[in-house]
Amino acid sequence: MKMSDALSEQELRDLRCLSGQMIPATAEYGMPGADDATIFATIVKSLGRDTGDARAVLRDLAELSDDDFAGLPPAQRDAAVTALRAAAGASLPILHRVVLLCYYRDDRVMTSLGMEPRPPFPQGHVLEHGDWALLDPVRNRAKIWRDA
Repeated sequence: MKMSDALSEQELRDLRCLSGQMIPATAEYGMPGADDATIFATIVKSLGRDTGDARAVLRDLAELSDDDFAGLPPAQRDAAVTALRAAAGASLPILHRVVLLCYYRDDRVMTSLGMEPRPPFPQGHVLEHGDWALLDPVRNRAKIWRDA
């Protein structure tokens, strides 16, 4: 990420708050939210090519919250997020994807799901055998590509 792509302090505050709205911490299960310092640092580091989409979402959120989303009381934050979702911009699903991917990379989250916190390869993960016949419609459909 170029220095010009870096988010401003206000954008970082709002993004952290929005990430916490997307995946809140749960005391019942002892799970961190997406606004946890470690997870949020991963989110910011992983934005890369999606920085423009994140910035677009944050710009829309700023318009809905008088330029201080993170400073709003919780009820007003919820209302702003509801309005943001209702606007259904193309950038919000991209930001959701980044937040979710980074959240599920966290060792604490993987451990709570009963999975060993490690990369899937080279050891792989055991999958239950399923019904391979479910792929028959894909195998039997007409060619959807052209030869080179």
